[in-house]
Amino acid sequence: MFEEEKTFNLRVTLVARFPEDYEGDEDGYAWLHDWDVRMKPALLKTVMAALRASPAWSAHVRNRGVAAADEVEIALEKTFAAEA
Repeated sequence: MFEEEKTFNLRVTLVARFPEDYEGDEDGYAWLHDWDVRMKPALLKTVMAALRASPAWSAHVRNRGVAAADEVEIALEKTFAAEA
């Protein structure tokens, strides 16, 4: 079987800004909590629903060795039937 592949990246950068007197890591990265438990799961659910809305394509999450806290890869596949 012959395969072609194209990569598209959607990068989300999280930034937390603190006052000048902040000493660093005082909150143990508590500001990430909302992203981890609410925003990231909602984003992934919405993206997967949008991708799965096209029946000609199959979407699934795959892992290429990077921690899920840092990267989620979604494989979107379209298979063409052999002509008779």
